[in-house]
Amino acid sequence: MVQNVIPDQPADEGAAVVIRDVAHTYGSRSALAGVGFTVASGEIFGLLGPNGGGKTTLFRLMATLLPVQSGTVSLLGFDVARDAATVRSQIGVTFQSPSVDGKLTVQENLRHQAHLYGLWGGTATSRITELLDQLGLSDRARQRVDELSGGLKRRVEIAKSLLHAPQLLLLDEPSTGLDPGARHDLWSYLNRLRDERQVTILVTTHLMDEAEHCDRLGILDRGKLVAIGTPDSLRRSVGGDCLTVRSAVPELLAARITEKFGLVPRRIDQDLRIEHSAGHELLRDLVAAFPDEISAVSLSKPTLEDVFIAQTGHHFWDVAKEEQ
Repeated sequence: MVQNVIPDQPADEGAAVVIRDVAHTYGSRSALAGVGFTVASGEIFGLLGPNGGGKTTLFRLMATLLPVQSGTVSLLGFDVARDAATVRSQIGVTFQSPSVDGKLTVQENLRHQAHLYGLWGGTATSRITELLDQLGLSDRARQRVDELSGGLKRRVEIAKSLLHAPQLLLLDEPSTGLDPGARHDLWSYLNRLRDERQVTILVTTHLMDEAEHCDRLGILDRGKLVAIGTPDSLRRSVGGDCLTVRSAVPELLAARITEKFGLVPRRIDQDLRIEHSAGHELLRDLVAAFPDEISAVSLSKPTLEDVFIAQTGHHFWDVAKEEQ
């Protein structure tokens, strides 16, 4: 296992999100086990993990939907356990499940949401008009939401969460159901929010390509934070090229590789994983040395999937399979 990637993090003072030693259980099952990290103001931070890894529980704690059982969760300087009402008024939340009313128009959805935030009359109209323009929805204002594409519906969801001009936006699996073009448009807007309005954005995702858009990532597995850093620094932590060797006799082959090359492969199912600085040369030498034991071999530069495997010893989706 490579060294855990937990670099210096933003100081608590002035941070938009401070999570400290948070644990949460459902009966006898542990969903979070001592998770802690900070998110700097004006940062896009991603929580990456498979289904069942703990990210949804942590999201619900931050959104004040679950009580904090152990540890502290502070958003924009307010403790979620003590100041839940204040936190709700200060943050914007977009959930994975749709919250728009398909029978109402885009404008009607936003106006009803504005009323919930205490925005009325000209103030509400001005804010709705501004967001419709920013999100490219002005020409759809009088169209019923159930007539919109998935990408446009997602924009309406985000507009709802931004009506009260929050400085922290929480997004749960924001690209769910979106095609590649809609995902690109969504992330372009999130980047503008960060750059032009200094909005802090926290995203939960199980999509590797989506995680690449974040300034920093925290990787969750079985309720624990196993790595944190920029996508580039996380990939560099793997320490070289990644070889995956398939064999009908993986244990025997692993022992022979160790004996001949002084390397210790990691066994994952029927595969052997090896990180090496000169992967192309090692691939050639392995195939030449063990032609009968190797049925397939692949070589790649490190990805976030490789980071996950290096830190946990199993594939990204193994947790989700165990939950089924």
